Amino acid sequence: MNFTLLPDEMKPTSNDLDNVSIILPTFNEREGIENIIEKLIYLESKYNLEILVVDDESPDGTEGIVRNMAKSSTIIRLIPRVGRFGLASAIKEGLLSAKGDIAVVMDSDGQHDPNSIENAINCLKSSKSDLIIGSRFHIDAKIDGLSKRRQTASQLANISARKTLHSSYSHLTDYMSGFFAIRLECTLPVIRSIDVNGFKFLYELLAISKGRFRTDEIPLKFLSRDYGDSKLDAAILWDFLVSLLHSLTFRIFPRRAISFGLVGISGIFVQLIINWLLMLIAGFGFEKALPIAVITAASSNYLINNALTFRQQRLKGKLLIRGLLKFLIVASLPVIANVGLASAYYNLVDKNTLLAQLSGIVVVYIWNYAASSRFVWNTP
Repeated sequence: MNFTLLPDEMKPTSNDLDNVSIILPTFNEREGIENIIEKLIYLESKYNLEILVVDDESPDGTEGIVRNMAKSSTIIRLIPRVGRFGLASAIKEGLLSAKGDIAVVMDSDGQHDPNSIENAINCLKSSKSDLIIGSRFHIDAKIDGLSKRRQTASQLANISARKTLHSSYSHLTDYMSGFFAIRLECTLPVIRSIDVNGFKFLYELLAISKGRFRTDEIPLKFLSRDYGDSKLDAAILWDFLVSLLHSLTFRIFPRRAISFGLVGISGIFVQLIINWLLMLIAGFGFEKALPIAVITAASSNYLINNALTFRQQRLKGKLLIRGLLKFLIVASLPVIANVGLASAYYNLVDKNTLLAQLSGIVVVYIWNYAASSRFVWNTP
């Protein structure tokens, strides 16, 4: 291990220096984390500095590298997380643990230029802002590490985000940025209330603050990734959709309920398609095809919810099979109600199979969400 510590005579002694905490959330950053920290050490001559690395049980040994570095420097702090994961929750935990008056959040994959930290802090002080965002889409920004596809996706996400946030934030250009500097004293109450299942911590922070923060931007130099792969995946895109709907519905409904409802909508299509195929291809009558379609849709809902809605409590292996059985048992009463109500509607009210099925589906949603949350994934 070889990183440079400042001699004692070069370290700041003035009580007037800014107390700055740098938050580095990590997951499988073994190849680059030492280099990132080395590039931040020089800031010890300018600030009363601490570097907080919040690690989500990285299986590649990231935690061990940071732990060894922390033994050689008092400004490096490791926050190892066991049984907790997710970028938003790591950032929140880091901010709540920070000792500084100013905190800077940045990615640990080398794409955020460490030289932007001083610029952000200076802007935070000179503008008397509460929050300074490093924007990839500022007119003076330089983007080397963003593919055309990701750049287009990020721009579309920013357009959508702007429409759901308070108008006082309309001057901002990058609501999805992972780089920002923030005054903790005035923002901690909002930080504490952030839903860590959100899509992007910054977006959630802005949404909950409802326009109360004074904000500004600096151009960000977004570098090419030296190691590892992008962590953008289907789950992150799903979280973004849920976050938008959460904001559009004035945060009345829990995020999980919205996600569960979206999965339920997909289950409607699964049920309708399976029922149609069984009647058309297999020649089943409606009442014979319906139970098969309902059980297939319920199984589909379970697997998607396990992968997305409850992924922090995701079941695997034998637990996945056991969870499916529990889910089907929990859902058995509303499944019976679904089939019974749909059949009654079909026989007594209208021979419209679509309306018959929808009438049954509406009955099961609330029960399935409340019961499966508690008994399948053990969440309140």
